Amino acid sequence: MKQQILFIQGGGAGAYEADQPLVVSLGNALGSAYEVRYPKMRHESDPEYQNWKTRIGRELAGLENDVILVGHSLGGSFLLKYLSDEKVEKNIAGIFLIATPYWGGNGWRYEGYESLALPKSFPSKVLSGTPIFFYHSRDDEIVPFAHLALYARKLPQATARVFDARGHQLKNDLSEVAADIKSL
Repeated sequence: MKQQILFIQGGGAGAYEADQPLVVSLGNALGSAYEVRYPKMRHESDPEYQNWKTRIGRELAGLENDVILVGHSLGGSFLLKYLSDEKVEKNIAGIFLIATPYWGGNGWRYEGYESLALPKSFPSKVLSGTPIFFYHSRDDEIVPFAHLALYARKLPQATARVFDARGHQLKNDLSEVAADIKSL
C-alpha cells in the first residue's frame, strides 16, 4: 500500500492552481511509493477556517493510519489549527508546513484573526512526538520570514529549513520536503 499524503493548499484567488506545481514537484520527488491527495478547498478566494476544517476532517477520515500532512501557506496554519482544536483518531507520521503564517502575537493581526490564532496550549496538543518540519524562504513576498521564528519559539522540537531567493512558492521545488518525508 502507498504512503498517503494529504496536501492542503494555500488561500486566495487561484491558490489551488498556483499550488498545483508544488504538488506535482512533491509527487515526482517522492515517486510511486506515495499517494499525494490534493483536495480543492471551498471558497479559496475568501477562505474561512470553519469550511476548511470540515473538509480537512472528511479527508482525514478517508485516509489510513500513518498519514503525512503537508500544508502550504494558509493551508499550513489551518492544519495546525485543526490539529490543536480537534481530536485526531489517525496516527500522523509527520507534519510539513511551507511558508506558514503565524496568527496573533507578533504575527498577522487582521480583522477576525483571533479565530485563527492558535491556543497558548497548542504545542502540547499538536501530536506530541510527531515530527514537524517548517520551510520558509527569506524573500517570501506573502508571509514574512519572521513568522518562522515565532513557530520555532512555540515548537522548539520542530525542524526548520530556511531558503534564500525561493519566494513564497519555493520556486515550485519541494525536493527538500520530499527528502524529509522519505527520512521518516
